[in-house]
Amino acid sequence: MRTTSTPTHCPYCALQCGMALSPLPTGGVEVVERPDFPVNRGALCGKGRTAPAVLAPGVRLTSPLVRSGDALVPASWEEALDRIAGELTRVRSSYGADALGVFGGGGLTNEKAYALGKFARVVLGTSQIDYNGRFCMSSAAAGGIKAFGLDRGLPFPMEDIPRTGCVILVGSNPAETMPPFLRFLHELRENGGTLIVVDPRRTKTAEQADLHLAPRPGTDLALALGLLHLVVAEGRVDEEYVAERTVGWEDARAAAMAHWPEYVERITGVSVPQLREAVRLFCAPEAAMVLTARGPEQQSKGTDTVGAWINLCLATGRAGRPLSGYGCLTGQGNGQGGREHGQKADQLPGYRKLDDPAARRHVAEVWGVDPDSLPGPGRSAYELLDALGTDVKSLLLMGSNPVVSAPRAAHVEERLRSLEFLAVCDVVLSETAALADVVLPVTQWAEETGTTTNLEGRVLLRRQALTPPDGVRSDLEVLHELADRLGVEKGFPTDPEEVFEELRRASAGGIADYSGITYRRLAEEEGVFWPCPTPAPVSAAPVHPGTPRLFLDRFATPDGRARFVPVSHRPSAEEPDDDYPVLLTTGRVVSQYQSGAQTRRVDELNAAAPGPFVELHPRLAARLGAAEGDPVAVVSRRGRAVAPARITTGIRPDTVFMPFHWPGEGRANTLTNPALDPTSRMPEFKVCAVRVERAENASA
Repeated sequence: MRTTSTPTHCPYCALQCGMALSPLPTGGVEVVERPDFPVNRGALCGKGRTAPAVLAPGVRLTSPLVRSGDALVPASWEEALDRIAGELTRVRSSYGADALGVFGGGGLTNEKAYALGKFARVVLGTSQIDYNGRFCMSSAAAGGIKAFGLDRGLPFPMEDIPRTGCVILVGSNPAETMPPFLRFLHELRENGGTLIVVDPRRTKTAEQADLHLAPRPGTDLALALGLLHLVVAEGRVDEEYVAERTVGWEDARAAAMAHWPEYVERITGVSVPQLREAVRLFCAPEAAMVLTARGPEQQSKGTDTVGAWINLCLATGRAGRPLSGYGCLTGQGNGQGGREHGQKADQLPGYRKLDDPAARRHVAEVWGVDPDSLPGPGRSAYELLDALGTDVKSLLLMGSNPVVSAPRAAHVEERLRSLEFLAVCDVVLSETAALADVVLPVTQWAEETGTTTNLEGRVLLRRQALTPPDGVRSDLEVLHELADRLGVEKGFPTDPEEVFEELRRASAGGIADYSGITYRRLAEEEGVFWPCPTPAPVSAAPVHPGTPRLFLDRFATPDGRARFVPVSHRPSAEEPDDDYPVLLTTGRVVSQYQSGAQTRRVDELNAAAPGPFVELHPRLAARLGAAEGDPVAVVSRRGRAVAPARITTGIRPDTVFMPFHWPGEGRANTLTNPALDPTSRMPEFKVCAVRVERAENASA
């Protein structure tokens, strides 16, 4: 046990707030503020303050478990690892390498994400690897790559946000999802800037706004196009910027002009005067930003929706200029780094594309393998889960709980149960781990060292503050031991810094270039922004400082110009009808996180958010004859969920909202639609057709 506090970062959202862990005389650690860290300046939400509660031996797993009949029973590490290796070998021999699936998570450190991708491709030889970050940021990533040639959540540091003139915040509720971020929005308004919030609910964030636009769920694309139409009609296009720094404007302009204000009002429910006011507020100052989150992104047209908001920024000259730009508020703790280093189905480290011959050669050389031995792109996350038990016979899963978090969750649970073999690495016995044949207890954030990359692209060092309890090993140790048993004795070190040194070489020259970043630098600095290349060996150039602000000189495209992408509104994959006349949207509450696997084990957080609920408008409640707290059933074509009614005028009368943190009867993702965006393969979590009934009257 250390006697002094250890500086580190919160294990939850993509802010990666700075904190310190101080040892307690009775054992364990307590959280101490770190006012010096610029992202949160010491502020923490309840989840961050209570994070050590999940470290307690009575809460977390401390022994491997193996299935014996219907039960999971304690086992030795040797027995558990041998069983996993034996089953993976059997499945590969019987069905081929692509019958082996690997599913990762956006909370894994960069080192783990990198090693997991390498393990899948080098040891298992499978193309079937993806991760739960596909459910979070993939549409924003796809839209950013199309427009700018590069995806980084925020292309500028958060410290720029209070200094801009206007922020349009689309489909984000940071007051509950990342509370310390709200400080930047408060400072924006204190500095004379304006805040526009786009959300079908009047959330705690929307209450802070100068203008709240409440569109019908699934119509964010039409809303953005309507705003761009008005920008053109009112002569607010920055013609000089468009000519000098972009291509494709004429086609994008023509698409936007087909979305006149009255038409957009009919689609979205946002009035024409509100549309005009939004354009006025956005275009009045010299600088402005658009920030999107899961609301517009988790749709079957999420990539196009992001593209429409980017087009608005480009037409008004609000990208690649100081204090301006488009950004995505990344969700998971390492959602940014997790999508950069190889655990996505189509990706190699450094944000390289798996089907790029030059990328394959570079990474294969670092790994010491033949480029031709690397498998090609595999299935995206939901498609991989949907294939379980049919094409994919076994699954190794790290850092995810798809029984609660995946769309059409009852179907995903059924597919997991149909596997011939499931192995899960986790810190707690999640709902998914409970289905496994082998469960391995792995170290948590405070028990290991590793790097994460926050929503700004700031690479950070989480430091080990505690010795893991007996019986617990790291994910890196798991991959090392499995690789050894499967015939690959070298290439999977257990020391995270050694893994990071290899990651640096593998990422060198890629879009997400980490080669100039070292553990020493991260320990001495408050993080380093990628890209951060290493100077050429013969160069006299100093160490690269990192890149807090992207695109100021050129965009990451071959000609340096941003691309307008012409897009048009189209309906959601599932629109209301007589049988399912209401829209469901989903989201989070402040005291729970993601699938709740960890936060639901913290008494203080459970007291604040004990269970699911259905938020509905008084008019809808009156039609149902439902009072506050009455159980109501929400039924979609995929299943039924029941939870208490929470009646509020802060939601549209045609919409209900459910948080998605809980399993069982109130599982919101039982209802959600797995319809996929054609580019990002993002499922349509944010909108589906449902009916709402008093629970005693409901039928599936």
